Amino acid sequence: QVQLVESGGGLVQAGGSLRLSCACASSGRTFSTYAMGWFRQAPGKEREFVATISGIGRHTYYADSVKGRFTVSRDNAKNTVYLQMTSLNPEDTAVYYCAAGPLTSYTGSSYSHWGQGTQVTVSS
Repeated sequence: QVQLVESGGGLVQAGGSLRLSCACASSGRTFSTYAMGWFRQAPGKEREFVATISGIGRHTYYADSVKGRFTVSRDNAKNTVYLQMTSLNPEDTAVYYCAAGPLTSYTGSSYSHWGQGTQVTVSS
């Protein structure tokens, strides 16, 4: 059983920053054996990939739309993955979800466990 809980969302002005956290509670596999992904879904739009990080944090991948502005990281000692978001713009407004899976992937279906999401709203 894996439980993921996101936090850190909120309302921020354009150009501002937020850091999202995703805490993982697992009764089975060690947190470091999971690749972690961040996805987002804006109103009326499909869920889209944001970033992913491998189990020990050696590999990270980003969507083109956030590359250079967002940074994904993890602290395996705290069973937590982070998404540092800078230079936010209104197009980043969405519910942000973290997900856990066996391998880094751009595809949501590759992840077996999902959090409940946290709302990020960027005002212009």
